[in-house]
Amino acid sequence: MDLVVKGRGMHVTDQIRRTAEHKLAKIERLEAGVARVEVELIEEHNPRVGDASHRVEIACATRKRTLRVQGAGRDVDSALDQAVDRLQRQISSYRGKLRDRLIGRADRLKSPRTSPQGSGTSE
Repeated sequence: MDLVVKGRGMHVTDQIRRTAEHKLAKIERLEAGVARVEVELIEEHNPRVGDASHRVEIACATRKRTLRVQGAGRDVDSALDQAVDRLQRQISSYRGKLRDRLIGRADRLKSPRTSPQGSGTSE
């Protein structure tokens, strides 16, 4: 998995990069097809923004789909936690949809019309 960490309005330190790698290691276990994860750290200098002075945007490229999430907080760690939680939720729902579709295909093959047991019981 390629991890790209970019900073807009702030400098990305080694500690922030290690924290992002550590928190996004779970994503690789949840979805094996993750090819690239882009993390963009944004610091808002506008005082009216208030509590959400740091924003994190994550784009996770899988084989067929790109998942995007945002998180905001007082510091980079809280914003990153929020974004990673949202990304995990998106991946789990995506995996659930794929699983339901595969299970639906398996049930369709076992329908009474096409199975040998279902054709002889109507008489």
